[in-house]
Amino acid sequence: MPDLIRLMPDTKPNRLAVKLTSKGERAVVKGHPWIFSKSISKINENAKTGDLVIIFSKNKNKVIAIGLYDSASPIRIKVIHNAERKVEINSEFFHQKIEIAFEKRSELLKTNTNSYRLLFGENDGFPGLIADMYNTVLVVKIYSEIWFPYLKSILESLQQISKADTIVIRLSRNLQNSKGHNFKDGEVVYGKLENEVVTFIEHGVKFSANVIKGHKTGYFLDHRHNRKRVGELSCGKTVLDVFSYAGGFSVHALANGATEVTSLDISKQALDLARENAKLNTYSGIYKTISGDAFVEMKRLIKQGKRFDVVVIDPPSFAKQQSEVDLAKKKYAQLAQLGVQLTAKKGLLVLASCSSRVLAQSFFDLNTRVLNAQSRLFETLLKTNHDSDHPVSFLEGAYLKCGYYQFLE
Repeated sequence: MPDLIRLMPDTKPNRLAVKLTSKGERAVVKGHPWIFSKSISKINENAKTGDLVIIFSKNKNKVIAIGLYDSASPIRIKVIHNAERKVEINSEFFHQKIEIAFEKRSELLKTNTNSYRLLFGENDGFPGLIADMYNTVLVVKIYSEIWFPYLKSILESLQQISKADTIVIRLSRNLQNSKGHNFKDGEVVYGKLENEVVTFIEHGVKFSANVIKGHKTGYFLDHRHNRKRVGELSCGKTVLDVFSYAGGFSVHALANGATEVTSLDISKQALDLARENAKLNTYSGIYKTISGDAFVEMKRLIKQGKRFDVVVIDPPSFAKQQSEVDLAKKKYAQLAQLGVQLTAKKGLLVLASCSSRVLAQSFFDLNTRVLNAQSRLFETLLKTNHDSDHPVSFLEGAYLKCGYYQFLE
């Protein structure tokens, strides 16, 4: 049984004293976890990635925050502690932070669910680090080299607190190409992995995740409560799941008694996963899949006169940068228009967005405008955001929003 954690070296990074511009200091005092290079007014010349940054106020030489230095990112310092109280950054510090994060997930873990996000990056005080649990396998995804000097103690604490049998390390694309570490993407650093495809439970419904080769950490956990709700609303209904990926909404609908479910995705591989996930559960409805461009296929379904009692449209992010926001909004409007035409009489349209740069209010306003422009009466049933294992502690940490629109005719 490999336990590479114990073989990791104990490192002691340097400590850097830093002062910020007035604007940078104000942001940090308000609790923002990112410090850009232009906000740094004074720093040691020999700063290296992973060094511990002690941030002092401009005037009083009082410590206002502690962060980690990242020479490879425009976000030069990632804040890990806002200094309301004095702390020593050591294994005990990280252990306590992980314990606090685990406690935030306690209500979710009382349900019939054994998959959850234990660490949600900046929002849990671990910028650039994600930890997702799938049954007994913990997948730790690292996006920044700042964490390598501290990884040994963090992984030990994650294992102790989560009781994981296995820990897999996943690396961002940048880190896969970096020479600043000795890790491999998909490396098992603790325990044994019998199969790279791990089966887990989400509110009583079974799914699987490829923890070695799957996208991100293998699955998307943030929509869990929306999948559960859509499932419950789909009993006895026909359902269209657009941008279905591995069939999250589809499988919940089938497991909850939908009469017919259609998954639409451009990726044939994703639809294969969706079918495999459906097979993990007992259902009596008809399950269909369509492989193709969502916009094209939705128009084709409209021409064919197809209508569905429940239509879910959950696209990938359309705005990776600010310059793409206007185009993203046009695409969301188009999808809402197509969704209206595909939703049956007295049907339910569910519209979601994971573009962090398109703010929630803007997204909901856009949906309302599109729906008001058509002749059918509707009511907004619900507006939701992230599930409880994706807490949000700063504005840019919020990305997921989902609106439920019930047609009255």
